[in-house]
Amino acid sequence: MKELRQALSEIHSIRSHVARGTEFRGYGPASIAVSGILALLVAAAQAQWMTKSAQADLMMWLGVWMGVAAVSVLLTGIETFARARRVHVGLAREMVQSAVAQFLPAVMVGFLLTVVMLRTAVQECWMLPGLWELIFSLGVFASCRFLPRQMFAVGVWYLAAGLFCVAAGSATRALSPWTMGIPFGVGQLLVAAVLQFGYGEPLE
Repeated sequence: MKELRQALSEIHSIRSHVARGTEFRGYGPASIAVSGILALLVAAAQAQWMTKSAQADLMMWLGVWMGVAAVSVLLTGIETFARARRVHVGLAREMVQSAVAQFLPAVMVGFLLTVVMLRTAVQECWMLPGLWELIFSLGVFASCRFLPRQMFAVGVWYLAAGLFCVAAGSATRALSPWTMGIPFGVGQLLVAAVLQFGYGEPLE
């Protein structure tokens, strides 16, 4: 029995090692493109709403974009699991776990940073969009090693957008829907384009 458990453990380790070194083709361009379009549409709608009110309500602003993020993650997750099962067959679970492990630290840092700023530095929350984009760029860079090499340019986009939003926002220190809509809308459309055209051979 001990030998069986050891053999199963070794097989699991081998599969995980293979998954970490294999190009991940589970991300689908369709759901990611939809998330980019959704970000642009929500930013446009929120910009219209904000022109009719004296100022943006922080919690409502956060609630809107957290909702957008949740919908985007749901759509991407559904397509990713379906594609991974089809493309990676027996390694689908390990491949998805490896992909999530690359991006999860950035997501957790973004969440914890938001919580801390809401509790201790509400007046500085105008920086959140730029900080989120900077953190998101780190997640993209961490994932580059098992995605098409053009994904590096997407990381550069998010990095540049984050720096620009922090620098430009310092003049007004106000929340703007476009500091979320444009960086994430364009960024996700770029991701979708890379996934669609960046692989060296067609997806099976």
